[in-house]
Amino acid sequence: MKPIHIVTLIAFITSVGSIVCGLVLDTNYTEKLIGFGVLGLFFVVFPLFSYYRWKGKDAKDYMLTKENLEKMRENQRENKY
Repeated sequence: MKPIHIVTLIAFITSVGSIVCGLVLDTNYTEKLIGFGVLGLFFVVFPLFSYYRWKGKDAKDYMLTKENLEKMRENQRENKY
């Protein structure tokens, strides 16, 4: 496994573990555990995952431009018949 996979997996497990501990345990700081878990998911895990998945890809291929819309229409016509 690549190092970014390991870091992302560890951050994911830590965040989910924090959320679960916050839901299960009955302490004074359960809301903080849940909050830190959610923050970890949105500010650490999701950006790391997105960076890994989008690395080396062109964002223009996924935007709705005139050229891409025309390609989609052509593909739809070809698949229809």
